[in-house]
Amino acid sequence: MKGKIILASDFGRDFQWGVAIAAQQNEGGRNIGGRSDSIWDTFADKNNKIKNNHKIGDACDFFHQYQRDIDICKLIGFNTFRFSISWSRVLPNGTGAPNMDGIRFYNQVIDYCIQKNIRPFVTLYHWDLPTVLEIEGGWTSHRMLDWFSYYVETCAEHFGDRVKDWIVLNEPTGFTTLGYMLGMHAPGRRGISSFFPAVHNVLLCQAQGGRILRNKVEKAHIGTTFSCSYIYPNSDKPEDIKAAQRVDAIMNRLFIEPLLGIGYPRVSDFKFLEKLEIHNLAWRHKEQMTFDYDFIGLQNYFPITVKYNPIIPYLSASEVKPKDRNVPYTSMGWEINSQAFGQIIKQFAQYPNMPRLMITENGASFKDTLVDNEIHDIKRIQYYKSHLSELLRLKNKGLPIDGYFAWTLTDNFEWNFGYTPKFGLVHVDKDTQERTIKKSGYWFKSFLHT
Repeated sequence: MKGKIILASDFGRDFQWGVAIAAQQNEGGRNIGGRSDSIWDTFADKNNKIKNNHKIGDACDFFHQYQRDIDICKLIGFNTFRFSISWSRVLPNGTGAPNMDGIRFYNQVIDYCIQKNIRPFVTLYHWDLPTVLEIEGGWTSHRMLDWFSYYVETCAEHFGDRVKDWIVLNEPTGFTTLGYMLGMHAPGRRGISSFFPAVHNVLLCQAQGGRILRNKVEKAHIGTTFSCSYIYPNSDKPEDIKAAQRVDAIMNRLFIEPLLGIGYPRVSDFKFLEKLEIHNLAWRHKEQMTFDYDFIGLQNYFPITVKYNPIIPYLSASEVKPKDRNVPYTSMGWEINSQAFGQIIKQFAQYPNMPRLMITENGASFKDTLVDNEIHDIKRIQYYKSHLSELLRLKNKGLPIDGYFAWTLTDNFEWNFGYTPKFGLVHVDKDTQERTIKKSGYWFKSFLHT
């Protein structure tokens, strides 16, 4: 399909076109209406944890600007709006009595989406655990399943009469490895002693969250999302191929395979996975880790090329950066490769009994250019064109793909990178909170109205 102009209508009338945001990255309103701090508030308050020592502050002030942002979604032509619930805003103590001011806020967001004929797509957990629960052990605690179950029940009871589309967890590989093993993300823990129990508890919550929604929300459409990257070995040497298999097992297989009833992934001579499985007594909980989801969300931005590196703990593998291989990459140094986008979708689609698929995040960060008071981001438009062309090719081949969500609506707080990366279709002036639609936003408007 290279070179062919594609249209949104080529994907079919029922295809969901959405844009995604997250509470921690967009909302602001940290101390407003009874909200307590999340682990990201606490983490970002510390010096040198966020690039350029950025602080979260008001983020995009979605708390006050939600109508404006949903109006922009409608203007561009998206029929679905993905946003997340802040656990700290709904349950400031992590458990206990719901905060009715927080409940009221999300009811207003949901109702405004419906008023604008936009489908609200709610993510329950997008990395912002209440700090009060982290103090009690967070994702490593044996009480996590009870905490999470109560949170899901609370959201289902207050929002389930109108919200039918649910995402239970956002990218469990991301928040467990970066937050509970490498220390790069909140809460900043390091080592396998935190990682192992976090993985176990996430797997239990991943399935239990789905069961609760199935029981409490009539006609619910339930999914969960996985970050994924197609893994290339740097060469055809056996040690590079095995290194790629190890990275693939952690990045792409660790959470989907137990969910599907396959169990923990197996890779020959990868002792780390064996230790993980034994530590978590996975055989006892195999059935508890499974759930028949309606869809699986895939979130892809780039592939990774790896080589054998014996000095790297556990994985014995390291990335070969795109700039060192003379291939195109984004402002974050992530490789641009729409073919790899297709490869990782096919990799997930080939699992037996795999549910329907949705691309719940895809996008790119580039440096925007101001020309005649317009924000030009041609590289972002090219990125979207190439990836949507590949997606349509796969859909036409019969892959069960039901939707696509661009990441993201507005330039926002990009975790430990702070406000430096620009992923948005819309520029936000940090001083005035003024929104300006970029060329990529207008490109989507043209695309979605065809």
